[in-house]
Amino acid sequence: MSTSIRRIACASAAAAVLAGLSASYASAAETPSASADSKAAAHRAATAPATLATLSRFFARDGKVALAAVAPRVQGDAVPVYTLSPEFVAGKAGAPVAKLEYLASTAVSSDGQKASLWTVPQGTTWKVVNIATGDDESRYAAAGASRLPGGTVFQEPQINAWYVQKGASVLPLDEDAVKAVGARGTTLAAYQKRVHLAYGDKLPGSAYAKSGKAGGYGQTPEEARAQAAASATGGHSALTATSAAAGGAGALAALGLGAVALRRRRGAQRA
Repeated sequence: MSTSIRRIACASAAAAVLAGLSASYASAAETPSASADSKAAAHRAATAPATLATLSRFFARDGKVALAAVAPRVQGDAVPVYTLSPEFVAGKAGAPVAKLEYLASTAVSSDGQKASLWTVPQGTTWKVVNIATGDDESRYAAAGASRLPGGTVFQEPQINAWYVQKGASVLPLDEDAVKAVGARGTTLAAYQKRVHLAYGDKLPGSAYAKSGKAGGYGQTPEEARAQAAASATGGHSALTATSAAAGGAGALAALGLGAVALRRRRGAQRA
């Protein structure tokens, strides 16, 4: 979708509707957080021998470092990653601004490359379902904790913008977020108005989503698992052109990720 906010022809009528929608957003419900046990389980999944072996292949895929010399390691704790909540976009009273999507662990190679391991619960255990280049998740989590201690760091995936929210304040953490809400940030109510205008007609279950488009929300870990299951039963592979170019298919197979997408940061095209 376009990163610009959709224009509304009847501005006065729309303003009246949105005033009602955002009335409850002087503050939002507290975003559910990940437990210490969940973070520990995600860390174990990220540091498992099979995961580290896959990371070696991932970091060596472009020939920047020899496979035998990669020596990947997981740095720091797993961090919870939150994304913009459809319920918040829709204007559900008291809905938190974001939902917990997955836990991310940062992996580092001997030559300094970084990658993010996405982990999600599967039954009684946690499993790595995606590898993405860079360390956006841990970096923005730290930036948000510094700028607004105790706040919720979340991503607006439609424009790849990162924010931190606490109470009635929403502050930007990257350039895309600054473009969206300004360097000083915005109020939670004003932010809800903006995302409702931009995505309110593209939510899951909408005609836009039913037409086969992504609804502006990109691929979630749940969708990745569903696509992996479909692939295992003869469905289409979810591996992207990017992952094929990166030579990541073998690494994914080694980790047992099946068709889960291997994405480079900012490399995925959104509807």
